[in-house]
Amino acid sequence: MIRCADIINESVVDGPGIRMVVFLQGCPRHCSGCHNEQLIPVEGGRQWAEEDFAELILGRLSPLHRGITFSGGDPLMQAEALATVAAIIKARRPVTDIWLYTGYVYEEIENFPVMKYVDVLVDGPFIKAQKNLDLAFRGSANQRIIDVAQTRAAGEVVECYFDNISKVG
Repeated sequence: MIRCADIINESVVDGPGIRMVVFLQGCPRHCSGCHNEQLIPVEGGRQWAEEDFAELILGRLSPLHRGITFSGGDPLMQAEALATVAAIIKARRPVTDIWLYTGYVYEEIENFPVMKYVDVLVDGPFIKAQKNLDLAFRGSANQRIIDVAQTRAAGEVVECYFDNISKVG
Protein backbone atom coordinates (compact mmCIF):
# COMPACT_ATOMS: atom_id res chain seq x y z
CA MET A 1 0.00 0.00 0.00
CA ILE A 2 1.07 3.57 -0.71
CA ARG A 3 -0.30 6.72 0.91
CA CYS A 4 -0.80 9.76 -1.32
CA ALA A 5 -1.83 13.23 -0.17
CA ASP A 6 -2.43 14.81 -3.57
CA ILE A 7 -1.64 14.76 -7.27
CA ILE A 8 -1.12 17.91 -9.31
CA ASN A 9 -1.72 17.15 -12.98
CA GLU A 10 0.40 19.96 -14.41
CA SER A 11 3.38 21.72 -12.84
CA VAL A 12 6.39 23.53 -14.28
CA VAL A 13 8.16 24.22 -10.97
CA ASP A 14 8.96 20.66 -9.88
CA GLY A 15 11.33 19.76 -12.70
CA PRO A 16 11.63 20.73 -16.37
CA GLY A 17 8.69 20.62 -18.72
CA ILE A 18 5.10 19.87 -17.86
CA ARG A 19 5.14 17.39 -15.01
CA MET A 20 2.66 15.50 -12.91
CA VAL A 21 3.55 15.92 -9.24
CA VAL A 22 2.64 13.20 -6.78
CA PHE A 23 2.76 14.25 -3.13
CA LEU A 24 3.25 11.25 -0.88
CA GLN A 25 2.26 11.42 2.76
CA GLY A 26 4.67 11.24 5.69
CA CYS A 27 8.06 12.69 6.57
CA PRO A 28 10.37 11.99 9.52
CA ARG A 29 12.36 15.24 9.26
CA HIS A 30 10.15 18.13 10.44
CA CYS A 31 12.42 20.68 8.70
CA SER A 32 11.99 24.21 9.97
CA GLY A 33 10.22 26.19 7.25
CA CYS A 34 8.79 23.11 5.52
CA HIS A 35 6.42 24.19 2.73
CA ASN A 36 4.37 20.98 3.02
CA GLU A 37 3.84 20.67 6.78
CA GLN A 38 0.47 19.01 6.25
CA LEU A 39 2.29 16.06 4.65
CA ILE A 40 4.47 15.29 7.70
CA PRO A 41 1.97 13.03 9.55
CA VAL A 42 2.01 9.49 8.19
CA GLU A 43 -1.72 9.02 8.71
CA GLY A 44 -2.92 11.66 6.24
CA GLY A 45 -3.83 11.27 2.59
CA ARG A 46 -5.41 8.21 1.01
CA GLN A 47 -4.04 4.68 0.83
CA TRP A 48 -3.84 2.85 -2.47
CA ALA A 49 -2.73 -0.57 -3.64
CA GLU A 50 0.48 0.01 -5.59
CA GLU A 51 -0.91 -1.37 -8.85
CA ASP A 52 -4.06 0.75 -8.61
CA PHE A 53 -2.02 3.83 -7.81
CA ALA A 54 0.28 3.27 -10.80
CA GLU A 55 -2.79 2.88 -13.02
CA LEU A 56 -4.23 6.13 -11.66
CA ILE A 57 -1.01 7.98 -12.50
CA LEU A 58 -0.68 6.40 -15.95
CA GLY A 59 -4.30 7.26 -16.72
CA ARG A 60 -3.66 10.93 -16.01
CA LEU A 61 -0.48 11.24 -18.08
CA SER A 62 -0.81 12.84 -21.50
CA PRO A 63 1.64 13.14 -24.40
CA LEU A 64 2.37 16.68 -23.14
CA HIS A 65 3.82 15.43 -19.86
CA ARG A 66 7.59 15.27 -19.76
CA GLY A 67 7.50 13.26 -16.57
CA ILE A 68 6.44 12.64 -13.02
CA THR A 69 7.87 14.18 -9.86
CA PHE A 70 7.47 12.34 -6.57
CA SER A 71 7.53 14.73 -3.65
CA GLY A 72 6.07 14.87 -0.20
CA GLY A 73 6.53 14.64 2.76
CA ASP A 74 9.39 12.34 1.92
CA PRO A 75 8.56 9.70 -0.69
CA LEU A 76 11.27 7.43 0.67
CA MET A 77 9.24 6.82 3.82
CA GLN A 78 7.37 4.54 1.42
CA ALA A 79 10.40 3.41 -0.61
CA GLU A 80 9.32 -0.19 -1.16
CA ALA A 81 5.81 0.71 -2.32
CA LEU A 82 7.18 3.54 -4.46
CA ALA A 83 9.61 1.13 -6.13
CA THR A 84 6.66 -1.04 -7.16
CA VAL A 85 4.73 1.98 -8.51
CA ALA A 86 7.77 3.32 -10.40
CA ALA A 87 8.53 -0.10 -11.90
CA ILE A 88 4.99 -0.35 -13.28
CA ILE A 89 5.16 3.18 -14.70
CA LYS A 90 8.56 2.61 -16.36
CA ALA A 91 7.43 -0.76 -17.77
CA ARG A 92 4.33 0.75 -19.35
CA ARG A 93 5.79 4.14 -20.32
CA PRO A 94 9.61 3.83 -20.42
CA VAL A 95 10.20 7.37 -21.71
CA THR A 96 8.61 8.87 -18.60
CA ASP A 97 11.15 11.01 -16.78
CA ILE A 98 10.96 10.38 -13.01
CA TRP A 99 12.20 12.95 -10.50
CA LEU A 100 12.30 12.26 -6.78
CA TYR A 101 12.63 14.80 -3.96
CA THR A 102 13.97 13.49 -0.65
CA GLY A 103 15.58 14.76 2.53
CA TYR A 104 18.11 11.93 2.35
CA VAL A 105 21.37 12.40 0.47
CA TYR A 106 22.23 10.22 -2.51
CA GLU A 107 25.00 8.39 -0.69
CA GLU A 108 22.45 7.14 1.91
CA ILE A 109 19.95 5.79 -0.61
CA GLU A 110 21.86 4.94 -3.78
CA ASN A 111 21.17 1.22 -3.33
CA PHE A 112 17.45 1.52 -2.57
CA PRO A 113 15.52 -0.52 -5.20
CA VAL A 114 13.44 2.53 -6.20
CA MET A 115 16.60 4.31 -7.38
CA LYS A 116 16.83 2.14 -10.49
CA TYR A 117 13.68 3.91 -11.75
CA VAL A 118 14.67 7.47 -10.79
CA ASP A 119 16.16 9.67 -13.50
CA VAL A 120 16.83 12.75 -11.36
CA LEU A 121 17.15 12.98 -7.59
CA VAL A 122 16.84 16.22 -5.65
CA ASP A 123 18.52 15.29 -2.38
CA GLY A 124 19.12 16.76 1.04
CA PRO A 125 16.88 18.24 3.69
CA PHE A 126 15.46 21.73 3.35
CA ILE A 127 17.62 24.04 5.47
CA LYS A 128 15.85 27.30 6.24
CA ALA A 129 19.14 29.22 6.72
CA GLN A 130 20.14 28.20 3.15
CA LYS A 131 16.77 28.99 1.55
CA ASN A 132 17.23 30.54 -1.88
CA LEU A 133 14.27 31.33 -4.12
CA ASP A 134 16.59 31.94 -7.09
CA LEU A 135 17.54 28.27 -7.31
CA ALA A 136 15.73 26.23 -9.94
CA PHE A 137 13.80 23.20 -8.68
CA ARG A 138 15.08 23.25 -5.09
CA GLY A 139 14.48 25.24 -1.95
CA SER A 140 17.84 25.48 -0.24
CA ALA A 141 21.44 25.74 -1.43
CA ASN A 142 22.52 22.45 0.20
CA GLN A 143 20.19 20.44 -2.02
CA ARG A 144 21.61 18.82 -5.14
CA ILE A 145 19.92 17.96 -8.43
CA ILE A 146 21.55 14.66 -9.40
CA ASP A 147 21.50 12.84 -12.74
CA VAL A 148 21.20 9.29 -11.41
CA ALA A 149 22.28 7.42 -14.57
CA GLN A 150 25.35 9.60 -15.07
CA THR A 151 26.19 9.30 -11.37
CA ARG A 152 26.10 5.52 -11.53
CA ALA A 153 28.22 5.47 -14.69
CA ALA A 154 30.80 7.88 -13.26
CA GLY A 155 30.94 6.33 -9.80
CA GLU A 156 30.55 9.79 -8.27
CA VAL A 157 27.72 12.30 -7.97
CA VAL A 158 26.99 14.15 -11.21
CA GLU A 159 24.82 17.20 -10.65
CA CYS A 160 22.49 18.86 -13.14
CA TYR A 161 22.53 22.65 -13.30
CA PHE A 162 19.63 24.77 -14.41
CA ASP A 163 19.30 28.47 -15.19
CA ASN A 164 15.67 29.13 -14.31
CA ILE A 165 14.16 26.11 -16.09
CA SER A 166 16.74 25.40 -18.81
CA LYS A 167 19.41 22.80 -18.22
CA VAL A 168 22.89 24.29 -18.53
CA GLY A 169 25.08 21.34 -17.66
